[in-house]
Amino acid sequence: MGLDTPMGTAHGLSKYPYMREARRIIGRPSAVYPSGFSVNEIDISKIDYRKESYYRENLPPAMYQQLWKLLAGLEFLKLPPENITDQVKRRTRSTIYPDSVGIAQYAMDFHPCMAESPPEKPGNNERAGVRQAHGPAYPGEIPLRAMIPQRIDNLLVAGKSIANSTIAAAAYRVHAFEWSVGAAAGTTASFALLENVLPYQLVDGLPSKEPLLEKLRTRLEANNNPTQFPDTSIFNLDWEEWRVW
Repeated sequence: MGLDTPMGTAHGLSKYPYMREARRIIGRPSAVYPSGFSVNEIDISKIDYRKESYYRENLPPAMYQQLWKLLAGLEFLKLPPENITDQVKRRTRSTIYPDSVGIAQYAMDFHPCMAESPPEKPGNNERAGVRQAHGPAYPGEIPLRAMIPQRIDNLLVAGKSIANSTIAAAAYRVHAFEWSVGAAAGTTASFALLENVLPYQLVDGLPSKEPLLEKLRTRLEANNNPTQFPDTSIFNLDWEEWRVW
């Protein structure tokens, strides 16, 4: 302690707050994403929500059923009003995006909320009844739509500020994702200038085929910036065997 501390203060604390996280955008609305595009927890989570009592006990029944519809890819299928979650098969992969421009993988990693203080107390455990700190995740993709702001046509967002939820950001915030997003942003900007298009014009027709989007993805792959993990397919349900953090 004292003024000779690394921070130059008598108490040893920093003179200024450390702002680790920037604000995140919400992508453009569409038929599938009426509130704006965003990557969410259920797009990458490996958690079995049926076994996790936290979700079953804390979510309203209708919301819990909707969660399972989304996890199974049944959001456009009209299901009976009764709770049928036991009949819905859990998806064993992350969401596959037609506009994926990068990949990476990391757990949904939160700082744990411990039962006792100090956190490092021997035998201390995470507090019961709250979200656990380390949620396993499948290999994830970086959709171009997560990088395109709603009202600015000639801007691409990268790093931690792409459109993703607080929980998904716990996985998307790490270096591997940031490097992949950065490579995608630079390549997309150069490609848009060469093709005389704006970034949103590469994805505004989805889910219909977008020839220029496919051309961009081919360029990224040629630059050794993969847009999908090996054997990625909606028919490949063996992702449980892949390494997950």
